[in-house]
Amino acid sequence: MATGALAGVGVLAGCAESGDSNGSDGGDGGGGPSLEERYPGLRILSPEPENAEAAARSTYADYITPREEHYIRNHYPTPDIQESDWTVSLTGLVDDEVDLSMEELKHSFSTESVTHTMQCAGNGRSYFDPQVGGNQWTFGAVGNTVWTGTPVSDILEYYGAETGEGYFLTVMGGEHPEGEDVFTRSIPMEKVLDDTLLAYNMNGSPVSPDHGFPVRLLVPGWFGCNNVKWVNRMHVMETMVIGDEWEEEGAPEDGQRTYTHWQQYSYRVVPEEDDGAEHYEDIPVYDTREQMEQTDAINNAYMYDQVEKSLIGYPGEGQTVSPSPAGTIEVIGVAWAGDDGLETVEVSTDGGDSWGEAEFFGPVDGSSGWRQFRYVWEDPSTGDHTLASRATDSRGYTQPATISDPDDQLRGIEDDQYPWCQSGYGNNAYMPHAVDCTVEES
Repeated sequence: MATGALAGVGVLAGCAESGDSNGSDGGDGGGGPSLEERYPGLRILSPEPENAEAAARSTYADYITPREEHYIRNHYPTPDIQESDWTVSLTGLVDDEVDLSMEELKHSFSTESVTHTMQCAGNGRSYFDPQVGGNQWTFGAVGNTVWTGTPVSDILEYYGAETGEGYFLTVMGGEHPEGEDVFTRSIPMEKVLDDTLLAYNMNGSPVSPDHGFPVRLLVPGWFGCNNVKWVNRMHVMETMVIGDEWEEEGAPEDGQRTYTHWQQYSYRVVPEEDDGAEHYEDIPVYDTREQMEQTDAINNAYMYDQVEKSLIGYPGEGQTVSPSPAGTIEVIGVAWAGDDGLETVEVSTDGGDSWGEAEFFGPVDGSSGWRQFRYVWEDPSTGDHTLASRATDSRGYTQPATISDPDDQLRGIEDDQYPWCQSGYGNNAYMPHAVDCTVEES
């Protein structure tokens, strides 16, 4: 299994993948294969807008996630875009405002690749009790993919953008139907300058339409909501996008269109009794874990940097396995911690009563890509078992065991519990993600 996982790194050679290459303009001509046919490794949550997650635990035994198994999260239906007609505008605090063609983005600046574990902020939402609204993601709204594109810092430098401490780059998607909210996220400038890309390739071939063709923002280590798809505008500003002027700008006569919804109202940790998220122009820290601990300064954490998490890929849910001739079973999985490194991963074969340390193996492409781990389960007894894994990052933060009760009104991870929140964001509790399997005699 370890050998098979390493084989996936071959995509770094730039070979085009089979099954979802759409040519230079991305579309399928209107009569192409269905979502299920295009992504045979996904479980479809909604066909329109397109939302789907990895269907099998085996996705999380490999290093690279093929696009056929990489989750899709859309707020609106996938747009039909011709690359030759698409531009990305740069506005705001810059010397020169400009509209950049895809040709200019690809060939007028440097090119970089990064392996990034992209995870929907709602991954694990279905495990909240009582249930919250929205797509009921289980474990599968996460994937590890090689993204290639243009460093945003190159573009900002060339056009004389204000990139000092405390500034933001507000990035907007162009997929919204007329009159609907514009998907918009404000990224702090220090992160933008560090490693953020405008990505146009995914695993060595053009990004598929459902994943953001022709170009999406790539914010390594951060939750998927920050990785804006179908980017058509970047705006340099002194604050996050906030205030009435951004809720009314461009509003059609028949209704209001807001740029602030996905930044200020959504993707926030909001306990049961809060009326909504408190809006901020800026916050002292962007690490989501640290935000949760600064409740005196940040009432409702933003989903920025990912928190520590792990998933078991083998054995799969409900799978029957037998020991090797040596009397062992290898438990295989992946773990990640956003911008932070991983210290350890532990595995329990008895539902969290006892733990043993796993070992890392496979490629290391910086902290933004997940690490594979293996645990040798010695002398497993026949019968049913519950397997769990928990990761600890380089700062000592460890996955909590469970999700809190709404009445606890938690805003951060306390007492080995992840805070229940109104929209079910950020769940990294290990017991809801545990795997039940059966061991049979070898």
